[in-house]
Amino acid sequence: MRDFKKFEVWQLSHQLTLKVYTSTKSFPKEEVFGLTSQIRRSFASIGYNISEGSGRNSDKEFANFINIALGSSNEAENQLILAKDLGYIHENDYQNILEELTILKKKLITLWNKLKVN
Repeated sequence: MRDFKKFEVWQLSHQLTLKVYTSTKSFPKEEVFGLTSQIRRSFASIGYNISEGSGRNSDKEFANFINIALGSSNEAENQLILAKDLGYIHENDYQNILEELTILKKKLITLWNKLKVN
């Protein structure tokens, strides 16, 4: 059985989710059930899918969950852009999170390709 905590993509996604939770604390109160909740869920779901997939029996199944995590990362990026355009997130935070998310997406694609080959 795979230990999801040992995967670099899970570690990166977890750290990124923690940063997003911190960055969204200052979002307007009226967004608590809107964008704040959505962006947190999107980032968290990246790690959720990595961890769930790591518990599957085959590389093919794991690859499917990595693919879903990649989809969540695209959703998260879209919500991050929206938060920036609405002025809810500081430019520095936006740039840092986006840079880390881009690295994570590349690593997810690399892992997905390795799993698909097997």
